[in-house]
Amino acid sequence: MNMMQGLTPLHDAQKIVLDVTALLGLEKISILDTLGRTLGEDIVAERDNPPWDNSAMDGFAVRWEDIAQEHAIQKPVTLAVIEDVPAGSMPSRTVGAGQAIRIMTGAPVPQGADTVLKVEDTEHTSDTVRVFKPEPRGSNIRPCGEDVKKGERIIARGTQIRPGEAGMLAVLARSFVFVYQRPRVAILSTGDELADLDERFSEEKIINSNSYGIAAAVQEAGGIPLLLGIARDTQASLKEKISQGLNADMLVLSGGVSMGDYDFTKAVFREIGAEMNFWKLAIRPGQPLAFGKIQGKLAFGLPGNPVSSMVTFEQLVRPAMLKMGGRRSYGRPLVDAVFQEKFSKRTDRRHFLRGLLTREEGLFKVRTTGDQGSGILTSMVKANCLIDVPTEVERLNPGDRVTVQLLSGEAWATNTEQVHAGGHRLSCC
Repeated sequence: MNMMQGLTPLHDAQKIVLDVTALLGLEKISILDTLGRTLGEDIVAERDNPPWDNSAMDGFAVRWEDIAQEHAIQKPVTLAVIEDVPAGSMPSRTVGAGQAIRIMTGAPVPQGADTVLKVEDTEHTSDTVRVFKPEPRGSNIRPCGEDVKKGERIIARGTQIRPGEAGMLAVLARSFVFVYQRPRVAILSTGDELADLDERFSEEKIINSNSYGIAAAVQEAGGIPLLLGIARDTQASLKEKISQGLNADMLVLSGGVSMGDYDFTKAVFREIGAEMNFWKLAIRPGQPLAFGKIQGKLAFGLPGNPVSSMVTFEQLVRPAMLKMGGRRSYGRPLVDAVFQEKFSKRTDRRHFLRGLLTREEGLFKVRTTGDQGSGILTSMVKANCLIDVPTEVERLNPGDRVTVQLLSGEAWATNTEQVHAGGHRLSCC
């Protein structure tokens, strides 16, 4: 199939896009700025954590053989307390036979001791401790390297940094780390019918919502949006705006990729030497879609309808951004769900319905958000998922199983067998 002439299947389009998407470079940033960024280096521990055996309880460090035998409450073991070791201090003495050291949580276990008794299981004075309850050898001790061992790779390159990873960077004393640069995405809307938010406009104009919806999607994917405004319906205006966007890492246009008399994107792309890969996708919404490279930069021409631009952004632009930014997986989490409605379509295109996913008695259920027209932006506002209806499926009935792509940050997929293995895969991968 000549993809430039016909409808390109989505899985082919995704592979084309990812194959030509290159990683961005690295930058060194403070640990305080790492949340949400993608790690550009392997983090290897330079020492054990904890660096020494330490107490998991407030209590007394003792030799297990001094307390090992079964003792009645009437005949407790009495040990001499020879030192106090608060957290943050190192013990200076060794525990010998019949001795104990008072120790706080987190303090190093002194030499000679191999067990820590809980303070609540003893009677004690400043000089002695009476032991009523024996403990197994090694009780209440966190061993050296229990959490992290020296030389171990703790966080892999390509990991998105969450609070847990940031905390571990602090444990490992990494105040600065290398991360992948954030993709800079130039965003351009096209059409004389559009007015921007700060313009005076007449009733004949349409508010330019696409630029702001796409900008939010860019930010959510970890990128930096650069708004170029609106290109008017002339080749000169479109060419000028596109040229301004080539300083970014990626160019995303919306509108102007259909077959109307004023849809100039294809002509301008050719005029400026764009290397195009495909012009149409076999999906709905989002059939008119251009992709290629302009002066080495990825260029996407998304449909002008708001829902179409958002759905195609999800399927193609977002994965490219994630790969650029160093992420190891590029797709949204996928969940199996039970469809709650009737739906029919032709078997020539893959459909993405805007859906509302719920979980009832451990079972995922999904229904559409109502009118699925490509201009009905409220269908996206109400949605927390996209319902993926394969090309060959002609009808869905209540009770049918479907695959949905999660859009929200809610942890729907936690602890359930209904999530696909490798749940962040793309449909092509």
